[in-house]
Amino acid sequence: MCKKFEIGNIIEGTVTDVKPFGAFVAIDEKTKGLVHISQISHNFINDINEHISAGDKVKVKIISIDEESKKISLSIKQAKPFTPKPFTPKPKDRPSYNSNSGSSSSSNSNSGSSYNSRSSYNSGSNYRNKDASKGKFQAKPKENSLEDKLKDWLKQSDDRQATLNKRSKRR
Repeated sequence: MCKKFEIGNIIEGTVTDVKPFGAFVAIDEKTKGLVHISQISHNFINDINEHISAGDKVKVKIISIDEESKKISLSIKQAKPFTPKPFTPKPKDRPSYNSNSGSSSSSNSNSGSSYNSRSSYNSGSNYRNKDASKGKFQAKPKENSLEDKLKDWLKQSDDRQATLNKRSKRR
């Protein structure tokens, strides 16, 4: 069965079946191999059907051959070079900063609470507050040192721990 195939060879095959764990690829009339879901793409795959479907012609690399069980493991991602996509953060995740004026503005035009989650968590420190009159995020003028930030964090941690201890005593 596997004498005509060698580990490391890159060959073309046809996807015959797609399962949640991977895809079966026919590499000749009699031989099929499995491409595990982790070997389909260099990127995370949530739904395998978005990346591959039955009938697709694919180039695969043979990564292992088990003569006893007559199984061949294949890889699509090893058959093609890895080209990382440049990371581009979503505009609503982080505001864009204007370094000249010392203020920042959100590139997201909605005036909802798209970036005010930190201020509700840590309302007493120097995180940005939303200036409602301008619809922009303004930096607070006071800068805390690392030591001050650590003291604030420790106090908040102690408060949370005390609250948890009170809850566990009630039970």
